[in-house]
Amino acid sequence: MENAFAPISEACVKALSDKTYDKRKMAALEIEKMVTEFNAKKNMTQVERIIDVLSKDFVRSNDLNKKKGGLIALAATSIALGKDTERFIEDIVNPILNCLMDSDMRVRYFASESLYNVVKVSRGSVLPFFPSLFNALSRLVTDPDHNIKNGSEILDRLLKDIVIESSQTFDLDAFIPLVRERIMVKSSFARQFIISWISVLNAVPEINMVVYLPEILHGLFQMLEDPLPEIQRMCESLLAQFLKIIKADPGAADILKMTNLLIVLAQSNNLLIQFYAITWIKEFVQLYGGEILCFTSGIFTAILPCLAFESESKKSIKDCANAVNLHLLELVSGSEDKQRNLSYLDLNSVMEVLRQYLVHSPVPTKIAVLKWVHHLFTEVHDEMSEHANKLFPVLLRDSLSDSSDEVVLQAIVVLAEIVNSATVQGADFDQTQYRQFLVELLNLFSESNTFLEKRGTLIIRQLCRLLNAEYIYRTFAEILLEERISLKIASTMVRTLNMILLTTSDLFDLRNMLRDIRNEKSASLFECLYKCWTHCPVSTLSLCLLAQCYQHVSEIVCLFADMEITVDFLVEIDKMVQLIESPIFASLRLTLISHENDNADAVHLSRALYGVLMLLPQTEAFHLLNNRLQCVPNYWGQPNKISKSTIQSQGKVKFDELFTYFKYMQDLHHQKRIEKRKKNQF
Repeated sequence: MENAFAPISEACVKALSDKTYDKRKMAALEIEKMVTEFNAKKNMTQVERIIDVLSKDFVRSNDLNKKKGGLIALAATSIALGKDTERFIEDIVNPILNCLMDSDMRVRYFASESLYNVVKVSRGSVLPFFPSLFNALSRLVTDPDHNIKNGSEILDRLLKDIVIESSQTFDLDAFIPLVRERIMVKSSFARQFIISWISVLNAVPEINMVVYLPEILHGLFQMLEDPLPEIQRMCESLLAQFLKIIKADPGAADILKMTNLLIVLAQSNNLLIQFYAITWIKEFVQLYGGEILCFTSGIFTAILPCLAFESESKKSIKDCANAVNLHLLELVSGSEDKQRNLSYLDLNSVMEVLRQYLVHSPVPTKIAVLKWVHHLFTEVHDEMSEHANKLFPVLLRDSLSDSSDEVVLQAIVVLAEIVNSATVQGADFDQTQYRQFLVELLNLFSESNTFLEKRGTLIIRQLCRLLNAEYIYRTFAEILLEERISLKIASTMVRTLNMILLTTSDLFDLRNMLRDIRNEKSASLFECLYKCWTHCPVSTLSLCLLAQCYQHVSEIVCLFADMEITVDFLVEIDKMVQLIESPIFASLRLTLISHENDNADAVHLSRALYGVLMLLPQTEAFHLLNNRLQCVPNYWGQPNKISKSTIQSQGKVKFDELFTYFKYMQDLHHQKRIEKRKKNQF
């Protein structure tokens, strides 16, 4: 009967199917000798027949020993053929590749060993099968068997060498999809395999991997979260290599796709991924300048929350985010190519993001947002004007109510800039923007008396530093007189404004203006404030002392005898006495010994202060004022000899009308107190 496995002898077939490795190995050597002879005689038909038998009857057999023998024999065939393996490469490689997925561990091991020998002989001729080889290797590196894994590493190194040798003809377009399919794997071994391949190809001068970087960048960053430090280091090194290439040739990279990816990655919960993503963004901002401003809104989403990081583990991320923020600020305000840079800025999307982060964000984030808003109003005033109306409610309702003083102060800086930018500068006081803003602010104070008491001073002082203090005070006074505001809020507001006026160094010029009511403008301001200040009698007294209207002060003090002396009233008097001892009232104290106007101002002031002294119970304030008055010489003569020429008389203020208004307002407040008591009784 004819041998079905010819030209392989029956003895050889039996040995190739034996359960012992040595016999299978001897049979494979016999086949190698046969193939060598056939190849030397150019008898390729017989060679083809041997490969066919080994493939169909052995490698594809269900008998495990036959499979193992067939795999060894195919490798021996390839060794015998040498370079001529190329003619039969498909018939040799495909059966072996199929065995790499076999359920039997030993079959997989022999398949990997056989494939190594075939690849080693055929070299570049296996490249058409690279996708299949790469697929096989990506599975072998995760194989649970240690020997198979080690064997796959040897095969992997060999294949890399071959690819490097053939770099000019290597099909990179076919390789990238293979990487892209596997780059999101979770296995550390598979990740190591992918990283190593990308690193090797990236190191080849003829291969430009940066072009394909957007397709694999996300996966590379995800590998930074691997629990194995070795994988993290490999990934960090690879990313550093790519960044170095981009910095050397910025035009080689697709910044549009990569920046969008980096913005997403910069919001990762993994600190290492977040740090490297923001680091790349920082480098891109420095590399591409104004062009990167088209991503500003996205970058804000990535970096603004990071500015609030406090833990030591997040310090590097915070520092990097701060650096990005500063670079972006410089791009917007830089003198070089400023207009070109601003053309990339999508102001609508930027402002939308900034408004979102003004609410429910940590303090450092809010501060950064407010500084950005102020910066934009400074740099692109015209373009920002349309955003003022949307910003106003957020700044007023949220930022000014913030628990952080720093946020409140910075919010006022922004509000002041908005008000200033929208106000037509001129000599006239018709400043509608000021009024609109202060009305809104006063409404906010009215809604919460606690807010006014806790934050009123801080807010008003900051406003006076940034805006025109005279306009601020005059407008507040007019609003309090004209608007329907509760008497309690009005009196609290007046006390707040009065205390700021008498204690803040920033209001030095305003105080000097009020000290000279002989000036028509000063007199007008005094009258405006006086009418408003009547909501608080002691504040009215303080204002008149500041304006040196000492005769009127003495008249008001006399009126106090007919008024209801409340605890709040005594507290206010106590504070006023303390203020008289402050540097701001140094001129008042000197007036007590002044001989100007034939001592008239000194006499009226002395009488007024003695009147205040008589109103006080014998507290610390009483003794303080009493000690001051003991230092005053008593040489003014009789009352009928007092000169009628005083600072007050030299002005054009109608004090009679003001006095009448003062009494009216005190009666109004008294009636309100009576009504309140009656309600409380029921």
